Amino acid sequence: MSMGAGWYLRRLSRMGPREAGGRAADAVRRRRWRSAPPERPPVTGVRFTAVLPEGALAAVAPDAVKRLVAEADRLMAGRAEFFGVVRDDMADPDWQWDPRTGRRAPLDHAFDVPYRDEDAVGDIKQIWEPSRHQYLTVLAAAYALTGNDRYAERAAAHLRSWWEANPPLRGAHWVSGIELGIRLLSWVWVRRLLDGWAGAPALFEENPAALDQIWHHQRWLAAFPSRGSSANNHAVAEAAGQLAASCAFGWFPYSPRWRADALRDLDRHLRANTFLSGINRELASEYHGLVLELGLAALAEADAAGLSVPPTTRLVLLRMTDALAAVVDNRLRPPRQGDADDGYGLVLDGPDTDRWGSLLATGEAVFGRRAWWPEVPGADVRTPLLASLVTPYGAGVARPESRPAHFADAGLTVLRGPGEIWCRCDGGPHGFLSIAAHAHADALSVEVRHDGVDVLADPGTYCYHGRPEWRSYFRSTLGHNTLEAGGRDQSVSGGPFLWTRHAVTRVLAVDAGGEKAARWVAEHDGYRPLTHRRQVEVARDRGEVRVVDSVSGDRREVRLAFHLGPSVTAELAGNRARLTWTRDGEDRSAVLDLPAGLTWRAHRGETGPPLGWYSPGFGRKVPSTTLVGSGSVDGTAEFTTVLGFDG
Repeated sequence: MSMGAGWYLRRLSRMGPREAGGRAADAVRRRRWRSAPPERPPVTGVRFTAVLPEGALAAVAPDAVKRLVAEADRLMAGRAEFFGVVRDDMADPDWQWDPRTGRRAPLDHAFDVPYRDEDAVGDIKQIWEPSRHQYLTVLAAAYALTGNDRYAERAAAHLRSWWEANPPLRGAHWVSGIELGIRLLSWVWVRRLLDGWAGAPALFEENPAALDQIWHHQRWLAAFPSRGSSANNHAVAEAAGQLAASCAFGWFPYSPRWRADALRDLDRHLRANTFLSGINRELASEYHGLVLELGLAALAEADAAGLSVPPTTRLVLLRMTDALAAVVDNRLRPPRQGDADDGYGLVLDGPDTDRWGSLLATGEAVFGRRAWWPEVPGADVRTPLLASLVTPYGAGVARPESRPAHFADAGLTVLRGPGEIWCRCDGGPHGFLSIAAHAHADALSVEVRHDGVDVLADPGTYCYHGRPEWRSYFRSTLGHNTLEAGGRDQSVSGGPFLWTRHAVTRVLAVDAGGEKAARWVAEHDGYRPLTHRRQVEVARDRGEVRVVDSVSGDRREVRLAFHLGPSVTAELAGNRARLTWTRDGEDRSAVLDLPAGLTWRAHRGETGPPLGWYSPGFGRKVPSTTLVGSGSVDGTAEFTTVLGFDG
């Protein structure tokens, strides 16, 4: 997806003078680097000292080691999966190749690579993801926990291959700061986990190619930080990677300065990216997880290096951890809100390890659990290793005494009912910063789960680049459990990561602990002068969720959508749908009574235009049932939907 002049004008309109000036300075610096790239200063006699504390590896549970080794053996066989695409060439990967389109990214100067243009480059996410080298941290962890040299040798071979194939400032892997930051964090952990291997010094500190790569990565991050309207999770990743590398690989004349700047920037961006309640400001749950992982990994490096970390850094990470514990359902799944691209900050486990359980386990080890926290079953590799480097924190800090249900600053509310009913209501801002890059047009949307199963589901994200019709659908108003008026989205899109007008939502009432029902009421102005107001009630004494939509204003055609989870089957008769699914071998069912004032149709797996899809992960989509009610309103109308669970 290439960007035309119109997009650049819209993007410029979302910048302030300071950001525009900074980007102009970046352009001048890029021009200078193109003709005279910076050179690494000489270093001699360096050693790696950022090793794991004694006993850290022994603290990893045997079950976690078993899962890790199983994944490492799959990788040794050359097999890996990235965003739903299985690769069998990972024994000797082509670092520029996109297996989805079959294209190779050009090895042009990094500043000339049109990475948004899939026709010219391929699917950039498929190209970037293996080069985050998080599968190499898995191989390195397998070596550290088993002592088997073959894992270390494979990791070393791939690093040497990557360094040779991607010289500084050449190709797609030098385009985006988040990629450089996460890659640096991976390299720190690869070196740490290979410390017992005889070849580790020759691979890293005694290797001029490694020194060049590490220095140029850090120099790039210092020169071209994400700024202004782009200072979202990318800025956190850049600061985390810079801090980790300048602590563990502090071998260069600029290392003390990079370390001080990164520590300051990490604290600043963590605070800027996080509401005081602990919810990530992008209102995209997976980015909450990414930022928390990056923050904890960077904190570990700072503590291991003996730096004086600002108290606010630890406080933000503690609040994020408490917020995560508060919003997950009974199966430890957070909301499916906003964009999600399966991005991780630090990977030391195989894919069979639950990401959110692992994060909560790490939070418990670092901050201590609250009595209301959900229990975390199982064990992981990352928690004991990461926690061994972090100074415990949390004693004497004010924390919630009971499980929060309403996060007023984020507009996120979770209502709970009997039978493990979990209902997430969206009354928050339209994303973060002026471009709201990872927001969806989902004001007043709801998610409803029953014992962890998506019943009324948020369909997810699916893709970023290359497929504009799918990108538009998955972040559209029709692509969420809310009401569309006038055939348009509540907020106005200016591009795949740009919104030029943001709907404003107000939460009018919340009573999450009501005696008879938990209740939430909110409205938004995205269709002004028409107003959409929604009330949601979750009954306390029975399995029922009631949604009342009120519309007032001028005449409009409206569509009310309810997206069912992929495991839910629906039989629609008139305005009643019978829902069935299976959970843990047991048949479950519910009845969805839909507003009689609308004409209802079921859609499943349609492509012209897209409707009736669910994305279980980035790059993957499966057909699911979407129920859409159509009609018109003139003045005032009210639509009542009742979801009743059997048993």
